[in-house]
Amino acid sequence: MDVFMEKIVKKKKDIKDHLLTVVIIIAALILMFLALNFVPPQLSLFFIVGIGYISYMLITNRNIEYEYAVTNGDLDIDKIIAQRKRKRVFSENCKNFDIVAKVKSHHYTPQYRNFKNQMNYASSLDSDDVYFIALQYNNEQTIVYFEPSEKMLQSFRTYIPRKVFID
Repeated sequence: MDVFMEKIVKKKKDIKDHLLTVVIIIAALILMFLALNFVPPQLSLFFIVGIGYISYMLITNRNIEYEYAVTNGDLDIDKIIAQRKRKRVFSENCKNFDIVAKVKSHHYTPQYRNFKNQMNYASSLDSDDVYFIALQYNNEQTIVYFEPSEKMLQSFRTYIPRKVFID
């Protein structure tokens, strides 16, 4: 019987996201003002609507969610952008994991912290529920940050009991 679990986590907006939104709005207002003053009146409405639409798309593309799906020990992580676009960003069987543990635990040693390839698929690394996976992924030592549910962790534990640490 197949075991399937999923969880969706919304990425928290940071200062960079808010600053980018402000910059986009200011740039859009300046471009709209220029369109009104320097573009022929027949085309200015077209330019203003286009600038508004592009600004809206750029701002809403900062709304990111991650969907974790576990099926019989396979972890798939999809990135969902503005609830419009979905992209698979990570997929691996848990038997290939070296360790699964909380970031805020003694298992998260400098050895793992210093991995060059780090993939952040958590809402925020400051959250208490963030776990990390260390593994060899695409021939590189990789750390994956994510926020699994208890059931997902228990599912991993059935396949790799000595590598999953739930503190």
